[in-house]
Amino acid sequence: MSFKNLEERMKAAGGAVKLLRDSQSGPNPYPVKLPEYTNWRDEQWAWQNTAVVFNQSYHMTDLYVSGPDAFALLESLGINSFKGFTPGKAKQYVPVSWDGFVIGDVVLCYLEKDHFNLIGRPPVHNWVQYHGETGTKPDGSKWNVTFERDERSASRPNPVARKTYRYQVQGPNAMKVMTKVLGKAPPELKFFNMCDMEIAGKKLTALRHGMAGQPGFELFGPAADGQAVLDAIVEAGKEFGLRLVGSRAYSSNTLESGWIPSPMAPVYSGDERMKKYREWLPANGFEGNASLGGSYVSGNIDDHYTTPYDLGYGLFVKFDHDFIGRAALEKIAAKAHRVKVTLELNDEDVVRTIASQYGKEHERAKYFDFPSAVYSMYPQDAVLSKDGKQVGVSTWVGYSSNERKQLTLAYLEPEFAKPGTEVVFVWGEPDGGSKKPTVESHKQVQIRAIVCPVPYVAAVRTSYAEGSWRETGKVV
Repeated sequence: MSFKNLEERMKAAGGAVKLLRDSQSGPNPYPVKLPEYTNWRDEQWAWQNTAVVFNQSYHMTDLYVSGPDAFALLESLGINSFKGFTPGKAKQYVPVSWDGFVIGDVVLCYLEKDHFNLIGRPPVHNWVQYHGETGTKPDGSKWNVTFERDERSASRPNPVARKTYRYQVQGPNAMKVMTKVLGKAPPELKFFNMCDMEIAGKKLTALRHGMAGQPGFELFGPAADGQAVLDAIVEAGKEFGLRLVGSRAYSSNTLESGWIPSPMAPVYSGDERMKKYREWLPANGFEGNASLGGSYVSGNIDDHYTTPYDLGYGLFVKFDHDFIGRAALEKIAAKAHRVKVTLELNDEDVVRTIASQYGKEHERAKYFDFPSAVYSMYPQDAVLSKDGKQVGVSTWVGYSSNERKQLTLAYLEPEFAKPGTEVVFVWGEPDGGSKKPTVESHKQVQIRAIVCPVPYVAAVRTSYAEGSWRETGKVV
């Protein structure tokens, strides 16, 4: 059966929870790249000890927003302040719904006057484009903006036909690699500032970034130049231990850096305004094909949404401008908030869980894939107190070979978020599992965990993205 839009598909499925629980989609794909260039353990090791290249050319959507009203449109949708935001700068951009729930987060680059680029998962792009096409300015006139989308490879017939390439050079030796490939020391940019560079005779834009918790750059330019630029970086990096990072290791980086990649877009409920948005969204878009997995289950889809404070974005919220969701966030800001943390899972319990895969005399637990154990678009597992009370939600789980630990990223009630607190992580879905093809028949297990800081890695906490909000508390 074909559906015209998300609203029709959701109703036919019997509601949002059933649609997402029974979805046939697995985790977010990282296509085109090899799963491993060497092996994922050494690739993880390199981002802490030498240098890596993250090839981000294929798994994210780009939305270019242009026109005289582009700045005002983006400002009206984001919780971020736009004061001092000028061409050559970027920011982690976070829009919310009318109820104050996070639509998603993307990197927003101010390329030049009246011309912006949003890079990330599609929910934010959809939200911005919808309001630009259907909304009006405060004076009642239409927004004077245009949109150009460069869809992620998973959503296009030819996965490699992208407009731009995007590489991140990260790690302790990243600046040495950049110095060699440039033939001179790279410019001393502040975090999330951009400049022009030239590599292998190809002009490109460089964004000062630090995804791996070390100084580094994100480089992007025309797709036709991508291979020449990559070859030059790899050659320059040989003496500094640079490694290419494959798709297996890539998504596990967040366990060490502390960014939660996949908050559920809060589009599946709400008033008539959100219904109109669902009627605009395609039935087979990201939101319609997304999947919900894990031990945290609620019959109310709103319980699966997050506020900026849950995700550690409270510093981004600035009431110096009008934006969708401001009234809701002003109320939310006055309340106690859940706190983002890292959970360090107990080694013995993890080993016992893995060991259940062996022997037919007992029912096995849900399989832990390595290094990332995420098996849905929206992973959400319950976190309990020692006496069984629900105290939070884990939303990313996997293994760090660097730390020799199974880790999760979670948001907890504030009284349970202090480092050293003992909690319980519930692994596996209820009733033997859902209908998702990534879920085999299994039993739920409880795994002891210790609350730890986020980012988990001490070196990242003390040196993460020099000058960034994580280090200084200042928002860029």
